[in-house]
Amino acid sequence: MHPVTSKILHTLVSENGFVSGGRLCRELQMTRSAIWKHVSQLREAGYDVEAVSGRGYRLAGLTGAPVAEEVQPFLATESFGRQFVHLATTDSTNLHARSLAREGAPEGTVVVAESQTGGRGRMRRPWVSPSGVNLYVSIVLRPPLPSIRVPEIPLVAAAAIHAALVEVCPALRAFIKWPNDILAGGRKLCGILCEMESEPDCTHFVVVGFGVNVNLDPVPEELQGIATSVAIETGEHGSRARILAAVLNRFERLYTEWLAGEDLGFLLPVLERNAWLQGRDVRIEQFNRILSGKVTGLSPQGHLLLRDADGSVIAVNSGEAHLQSINDKTTTE
Repeated sequence: MHPVTSKILHTLVSENGFVSGGRLCRELQMTRSAIWKHVSQLREAGYDVEAVSGRGYRLAGLTGAPVAEEVQPFLATESFGRQFVHLATTDSTNLHARSLAREGAPEGTVVVAESQTGGRGRMRRPWVSPSGVNLYVSIVLRPPLPSIRVPEIPLVAAAAIHAALVEVCPALRAFIKWPNDILAGGRKLCGILCEMESEPDCTHFVVVGFGVNVNLDPVPEELQGIATSVAIETGEHGSRARILAAVLNRFERLYTEWLAGEDLGFLLPVLERNAWLQGRDVRIEQFNRILSGKVTGLSPQGHLLLRDADGSVIAVNSGEAHLQSINDKTTTE
């Protein structure tokens, strides 16, 4: 979007009423015909802009696109989303955010893309990233903590994303699947990928990336039975801008509380109440072994607590979790 077009959109969103053409001309030092051209560009982009003689322009409807002009008016944050980069396409929002972080981007910088050519999930699995329907987002964090605590961040992010989705989409029934997914109907709705650069006693930065299937409908053939979306689960298209703003608002509050504490203890009731695996028999696949047992909860460090066949409870810090039940496995793996 042209910078001037963006400024006009920002003004129309902020005012929430008519803005005179004369005011726009004075503020942007442009002629009325030039203003009209930029308004026409907004209409071409899908914005419903009314023009009334003697009153000016009024934004009658938003597109729901995750652009700064639509997200920032709904923010209640100090830093999250205040530096905002929106890209038509990129290889990976995490890679772009890491580059910005190395250049000194402040905490809370957000990178959003309409599509990704090299989106990634855990274990370097590809993340299907069609254009214009979902959220592909990365956030730069600079926690003043040793790197040993960084593995707790995905669960902070998961709690924030879950709460935001339920807030904006009340009809959605979603659950948190340890360690970094949000499920609905037993299928993946959101994945989270955290990457960091650090030294043993110092975390330089963390990039929290997440993809939320918002208006993906239908699901691509290769993801049938594996993935779902807000639109599929609720029957309604969601505003990507409103969902992103809600995530950033929730995430900043939880992240700030997490920084002030010693672990995830303050979040355990929420995480366990909304846990997909709680009380279920599971199989945990790690690089060199497979564990099985019943999930009894989470440790304050975010480890999955598993009661094995001998009755011992072990804390699992990583791995891929699958339900043991054959019927459940068809919808969760």
